[in-house]
Amino acid sequence: MQFRSTQSNKSLVSFKDAVLHCLPPEGGLYVPASMMDMRQLFLYMDSNTAYPELVATVAPVLLQGELNPFSASRVAESAFNFEPELKQLDERFSILNLYNGPTGIFKDFGIAFLAAVMEELLKNSGRTMVLSASRTDTGVSMARAFYRRQHITSVMLYPSGPIRGIDPATFASNGGNIIPIQIKGTFDDCQRLVMETINDRPFAERYSITTANAINVGRLLPQVFYYLFAFVKIKKYLKGDLLFSVPSGNFGNLIAGLYAWKFGMPVNGFIAAMNANNAIGDFILGKEFKPRPLIATNSPALDVSLPSNYERLVSFYEEAPAVMRNMMFPAAIDDKITEEAMERVWKKYGILLDPHSGVAFAAAERFSASPAFSGHLVILATRHPAKEAELVVKTTGQCIDIPERLKSLRKKTDPIAIIEPQLAALEGAIASCY
Repeated sequence: MQFRSTQSNKSLVSFKDAVLHCLPPEGGLYVPASMMDMRQLFLYMDSNTAYPELVATVAPVLLQGELNPFSASRVAESAFNFEPELKQLDERFSILNLYNGPTGIFKDFGIAFLAAVMEELLKNSGRTMVLSASRTDTGVSMARAFYRRQHITSVMLYPSGPIRGIDPATFASNGGNIIPIQIKGTFDDCQRLVMETINDRPFAERYSITTANAINVGRLLPQVFYYLFAFVKIKKYLKGDLLFSVPSGNFGNLIAGLYAWKFGMPVNGFIAAMNANNAIGDFILGKEFKPRPLIATNSPALDVSLPSNYERLVSFYEEAPAVMRNMMFPAAIDDKITEEAMERVWKKYGILLDPHSGVAFAAAERFSASPAFSGHLVILATRHPAKEAELVVKTTGQCIDIPERLKSLRKKTDPIAIIEPQLAALEGAIASCY
């Protein structure tokens, strides 16, 4: 598979180049230049297929010439000692739990694969520095995934505020390969500095800089695997249409679902489950996209006005706008409806959802209420309910047992450096670590 920029069809690059250089020189984001039909693979898998087995089977076909079956098996085994969990609730609904990884968020899946595949691609030569904007859970997920990976240094930029869950023993100053740097500013400042550093070509080339943020297609593409996993698990029970309801903020998760569809997964649509910010609901309905002022909600990971994957979504619509209008269904869910959905799911099914997953469930309920709907909806549960324990207790009255793996994430950590939100300051901090 080759990749092109969302802004040009002229130059094609390999998966390795797209991952290790992450941004096209002509601008835009990398997307697959063509789609492969892989139905012969996952249509013949059954419900006994383990997640690492699925990844090891699909990845070498998807990345022909870059990962052979043996290297794909090494990547899958190295990345995943955890897997998604599909729970069928009734004839209408299933929940796909994506919080079984080390930090309790769906991003563990994409980041774990990215770290493992980078190590495999760099096995015979080269080094890379992974520079990423980080906060809370995402930073911990990156630190866990990249720690001790050969030929890789992970530099994580944090906004002002407490940093939690990073073990100082992993720091480069203590012999590890993790470098947490705090920026005197916001998360937007961190994201801006990542882009500015990558676009400073001489500096980026000197340190072979890439990123583990969602702009890197190497983190986005492996999220396809858990959609295929869900289909393999549920296909024998299906009667009628299949749709996925996806909590949507930066839209990487939904883009991955669209890739799975393009690769041949039989699916009839995706619900873009947004909170009150309703970032691109108008665009999906065929209207002009206009970023709106942010609204603070009880599902903060979905509080986005300009999704980082907007260009990738636009590229789908440019190819076949009429088809996309029948594949994407926007839903805007406010805090009150979210909390009511969380309460209903507990009372009816005995399952606790965090508010982001509650947004997706409420959107699925709304969609399924149509008399014309007779299929099955898979709701993506993207965060462990313990992440939002206070709200879960408020809405359901149920206390949450926090898994041991998540308790350690609360411990505060001091960064290696605290700097101004300026490119020169960041490049100086990076250089001082070498």
